[in-house]
Amino acid sequence: MNFNYPKSEKLKSQTVISLLFTEGKSVAKYPLRLVYVENPTSEQQLQMGVSVSKKYFKKAVDRNRFKRLLRETYRLNKHILNENLEKKYAMMFFYQTKERLSFQEIQEKTVILFNKLVEAEANS
Repeated sequence: MNFNYPKSEKLKSQTVISLLFTEGKSVAKYPLRLVYVENPTSEQQLQMGVSVSKKYFKKAVDRNRFKRLLRETYRLNKHILNENLEKKYAMMFFYQTKERLSFQEIQEKTVILFNKLVEAEANS
């Protein structure tokens, strides 16, 4: 199992990000939300971006910490998506609360969220 998060897997394209917000579908497991859209032009199976709102965490240090935690939980659990999704996707991962959850809590909710995404795509 490959647990890396290479640069090519990071979502950086402005056009794909704007497509996410206009046409993307969403799944949520409070306080996490995942917006995703099919991205057939990508070389990678998955492309992921993370976001933590300035509304909830005023200090950049706090936002960066939670972005780091989101990237780490994605890196450790992306095998759930790689094994179960056939198409290529671009995704944006959001942390949407003032609560300061521990890494373990974020990890558990991420697994539930990824399984929800797999179910949603299997049904559509």
